Amino acid sequence: MVLDSGSDIVWVQCQPCSQCYSQSDPVFDPSFSSSFSGVSCSSTLCSLLDRPAGCSRSGRCRYEVSYGDGSYTKGTLALETLTFGSTIVQNVAIGCGHRNTGLFTGAAGLLGLGAGPMSFVAQLGGQLGGAFSYCLVSRGAAADSTGSLVFGRASAVTVGAVWVPLLHNPRAPSFYYIALAGLGVGGERLPLPEDLFRLTEDGDGGVVMDTGTAVTRLPETAYVVLRNAFAASTAELPRAPGVSIFDTCYNLFGFESVRVPTVSFLFSGGTTLTLPARNFLIPVDESGTFCFAFAQSSNGLSIVGNIQQEGIQITFDSSNGFVGFGPNTC
Repeated sequence: MVLDSGSDIVWVQCQPCSQCYSQSDPVFDPSFSSSFSGVSCSSTLCSLLDRPAGCSRSGRCRYEVSYGDGSYTKGTLALETLTFGSTIVQNVAIGCGHRNTGLFTGAAGLLGLGAGPMSFVAQLGGQLGGAFSYCLVSRGAAADSTGSLVFGRASAVTVGAVWVPLLHNPRAPSFYYIALAGLGVGGERLPLPEDLFRLTEDGDGGVVMDTGTAVTRLPETAYVVLRNAFAASTAELPRAPGVSIFDTCYNLFGFESVRVPTVSFLFSGGTTLTLPARNFLIPVDESGTFCFAFAQSSNGLSIVGNIQQEGIQITFDSSNGFVGFGPNTC
C-alpha cells in the first residue's frame, strides 16, 4: 500500500471492481472475508468522512477521496480486521474501492496516516499513543535496502531526534503543518521573509509534511531565491535542459562525483535540518541528467515532499504535537 501522511482514508481496491488500475497483488474480494462488515449511513463513522458520498442501495456508507495529482478512489466504507505480522487489529474503518484511478504504481491501495479522525493512526488512538515513525529508502540505494514503518510510542519515539512543533489548521485537519522559518544554501540563510511560510489565522499558507507528494513545493518567491542561490553556487557544472517540472538541471555524464552546496530547512526556534545531496539533486534519466528537486507551488501552500524526506527517520508524535528528525537513517 502507498503510505500517505497527507490524507486519512485507508482503502484498498475491492471486488466487484468497475474501474481499477493494475496492481501487483490480487484485488481484495470482501466476499471471502468473515471479518468484513459494511458501515451504515447513519453511523458515527460515516459522519466523520470529510466527503461523504451518500448511501448505497443497501444503506451502506459511501466514500470518495480525490488527491492533488488527480488520482481518486470511490466505494463503500467498511470495518475490517488488519494483520501486521503477528499483530491483529480489529474493526479498522477502510474504504472498499470499486472505482479507482491514479499513479499508485501497482499498490493495492493507500494507508492514510494523516492527522484527521479517519486515519489509521487516529483510529488506533490509545493503542499507538498517537505516535508513528518511518524511514523512506533513498533513490539509488542498494536493491536489498529496506525502509521502516513503526507504530506505537514505545518503539516509534527515539532518543536523540531533533524535534519541531506541529501546527494545526482546522481548515485542513488531515495535514501535519510545521513551523518553517526559512531556507539555507551552503550554510547561509537566504534573504526570505518568514511570512512566506506562515500559516495564517484564516488557514492559508503554511508548510506541510507529505509522503504522498514527491517534490517539495515552495511559493514562487521562495523557490526563485533558493534556485538562484543553488545555481550560483554550481556555476561550474555543465547545465542541461529542464525536465518536466524541473527547470534547473545538470549534465553529469562521466562525473564520478561532484561538489554541491548543502540545502537546509530552518525551523522556528532555531532548529535546522540539513539535507544530504541525494535529497535535492536527483537523476532523471539514464544519461547522467540530474535536476534540482524543488518546484513552485501553485498556491501559497508549501509541501515538504518524500524526496526530501528520504533516508531520514521521521517521527510524528501527534499526541504531544511534535515531529522528529533522526537520529537514525535507512
